[in-house]
Amino acid sequence: MIQLSTYEKVKSGSRITREEGLDLLQNKEFLDLGELANEIRYKKNPKEQVTFVVDTNPNYTNICNIDCIFCAFYHHPGEDGEYTYTVDQMIQNFRNAAANGVTTVLLQGGVNPAIPFEYYLELVKRTIEEVPQVHPHFFSTSEIIGMSQVAQSAMAPGALISGLTIQEVLQKLWDVGLRTIPGGGAEILSDRVKKKISHLKGTSADWLNVMREAHKIGYKTTATMMYGHLETDEDIIEHLEVIRQLQDEYHGFTAFIPWSFKPGNTPLHKIIPTYASSTRYLQILALSRIYLDNFDHIQASWFSEGKKIGQVALHFGADDFGGTLYEENVHASANFVNKSNTDEVVQIIQCAGFTPAQRTTLYNILKVYEGVEIA
Repeated sequence: MIQLSTYEKVKSGSRITREEGLDLLQNKEFLDLGELANEIRYKKNPKEQVTFVVDTNPNYTNICNIDCIFCAFYHHPGEDGEYTYTVDQMIQNFRNAAANGVTTVLLQGGVNPAIPFEYYLELVKRTIEEVPQVHPHFFSTSEIIGMSQVAQSAMAPGALISGLTIQEVLQKLWDVGLRTIPGGGAEILSDRVKKKISHLKGTSADWLNVMREAHKIGYKTTATMMYGHLETDEDIIEHLEVIRQLQDEYHGFTAFIPWSFKPGNTPLHKIIPTYASSTRYLQILALSRIYLDNFDHIQASWFSEGKKIGQVALHFGADDFGGTLYEENVHASANFVNKSNTDEVVQIIQCAGFTPAQRTTLYNILKVYEGVEIA
């Protein structure tokens, strides 16, 4: 029996192995890898169209007890600059964003055990009732695990909720209207790496378990990867393999979004003081499109990699340009800021040779910018 080369396997639509993925990452010519990824992109999304979402990424608290060494955002209680906003304050924040055209609120915060579980339920419920213009895309896996721990400790007489599993937390959030969850908190799904950069955050299995339970209920989520720190090529392949396996189970991931570590103001800066290269980003992006054969969308992370590289990424397998990010604080804490708006994103996509299409969180098309002149 004649064995197909990795290249021929990809072209024929066959699934590649870990070993073949590693070979592509380490040995495939850079432009050939991009060309192959782009071919797969057009098989999955044939239109000369690139989607984006008008979103915002605020935070309700920066207090966190996990102390990840790659993070510049977290504070401890009582430290200068720490905050936790009320539900009323967050609703006003969402109203302001909606008034500026935002349709998705990607909300995350620190793992703050002082916040009761009822806070999260009220926040989801009131967002849907009071700001119906926006879709709540709320809470990372770490926050959901934290909610479960808070709920389990709420044993005082008269407590509204106590003893909740991850599945029960997710179900209660679903019952008040939450339907999608962001993929933050994955970093690299290798316990060897997690023990070094986020040892209080839990294991790779913890992240995968929250996602699996969410997908069982009916949630749609994203999957992410933050590379460029202490991982190896083998760790990157492990990450792609485990999310591909989970996607086989429920097809609950809408998209995959890789981005590089930003060291500014982080404890990890002492070990990793520089950014990963743009070439590395495009390699990983292209490999992701090839390896993740059961993912419909790969997102170009213009915000973390820059607008020009975001454009190039659209020719290396990405079909989505991510969000406009009306507000963002986490990367800003690491002294890394890219800003844009809807008009500029439309121009960027057009200049890259594509038709821009505004989408929802669930990739339903809201508006196609056909024939719009580039300023």
